[in-house]
Amino acid sequence: MTNNTGNKFSRRKFIKNASLAGAGFFIVPRHVLGRGFIAPSDKLNIAGIGAGGKGESDLSEFSKSTNVNIVAMADVDDRQSVKSRKSFPKANYYKDFREMLSKEKNNIDACSISTPDHTHAVATIAAMQLGKHVYTQKPLTHDVYEARTLTEAAKKYKVVTQMGNQGGSDNGVRRAKEIYDAGLIGDVHTAHAWTNRPVWPQGIPTPTGKFDVPSELNWDLWLGTAKYIDYNPAYLPFNWRGWWAFGTGALGDMACHIMDPIYRMLPILYPDSVECSVATVYKEMWNDTQNPDACPPSSIIHLNYPRTDGKGNIKVSWFDGGLLPQRPDELLPEEAFGNWDGGVLLEGTKGKLLMDCYGANPRLLPTKLMTAVALPKETIARVPEGHYVQWVNACIAGYGNGKTSSPFEYAGPFSESILISNLAIRSYLMKKNEKYEGRKKLLWDPQNMKITNFDDANQFVKRQYREGWSLTV
Repeated sequence: MTNNTGNKFSRRKFIKNASLAGAGFFIVPRHVLGRGFIAPSDKLNIAGIGAGGKGESDLSEFSKSTNVNIVAMADVDDRQSVKSRKSFPKANYYKDFREMLSKEKNNIDACSISTPDHTHAVATIAAMQLGKHVYTQKPLTHDVYEARTLTEAAKKYKVVTQMGNQGGSDNGVRRAKEIYDAGLIGDVHTAHAWTNRPVWPQGIPTPTGKFDVPSELNWDLWLGTAKYIDYNPAYLPFNWRGWWAFGTGALGDMACHIMDPIYRMLPILYPDSVECSVATVYKEMWNDTQNPDACPPSSIIHLNYPRTDGKGNIKVSWFDGGLLPQRPDELLPEEAFGNWDGGVLLEGTKGKLLMDCYGANPRLLPTKLMTAVALPKETIARVPEGHYVQWVNACIAGYGNGKTSSPFEYAGPFSESILISNLAIRSYLMKKNEKYEGRKKLLWDPQNMKITNFDDANQFVKRQYREGWSLTV
């Protein structure tokens, strides 16, 4: 690391020299230490990109750490940021996160990104390029290309990263892995994951009508990378999730939570094929390009993952909109099949393992085995401080010294492998596309990020940003 005058610094050398000079020397301006350094006397200064909705709860979680200052925040909608501004009255407030980063770059150490999906990548890259640690909500990105880009950026900029899939730091997924690693269900060959989402409108016609933009909202900034459309209150503050221009549907909202145990526990990286089926949708959903603007109300997705150890394949299926896989025979009729939000079922050569949403409450099937067999001891370190404070502590420790549960080196490929499913969904929904034939299996080339047997699907790998927005590492 280099400070503003070009001199080389190391935290160890700084502390050694400071101790020789006297305790008073520890209080130094942040910018003197240079990019990426946090003064020993300082707390972690966090800026929030997105201060309403999930941004509000994220900033609240970070503030629970005694080692955190919330020093700035940006939100395009003053109505949504009211509570955060009251909670952190000393934090400087902006509409445009780019202006905030420019003016506050010497005052902040890290950024929390909690915007709609279509802004995740550009906001995260902008912060990383300034040497700021980043916590980005799930799904990490809107597009496959963006996920690959953030994975590469994390290696280049060497900042502490974390995706906001909190279950990745919970005890459940760690206990499930200990059970799996102990060989109690053998080698997994099939996995199922499901959710009750969407709990917002999907599969509906594009909103119409003329509306005045509220004075508190900067609609142009809210649109960000997306193509310009007229303001409609149907999209805000939450229902944007059901529209392809801004969200990634039920899959994008919940798969980073629910499929995390599958991806974290099993020897898989990228799928080599994907196919799907979706619920019937309104005829009026399709726009002039013959592609629907809205995500479907429910879908079933089947992915094939080559095992990274070369020992065959693992079949992974996803169900949303309240659809479920068949209940396993080993589960008693009155026993819960996951929980209301969703669940995961792993099928192995020796048995089955069932989990709730976030990988919680892992149990062998039949459940009587949980008391009938010798369960393994705890071997994987837990995260008692939780997902948020874990990232805070890692930021304070510095890149390479602290660990997070979902760094971009993990979260990037994981998100990418999930978002590949939306290529199949969007291809399936193409109107009157005889080449696709409804349930064609798409073959994926991960090295080149390309569907090899249906080129029309590749338009969804990477969006074309609106003029004025770009994504470069």
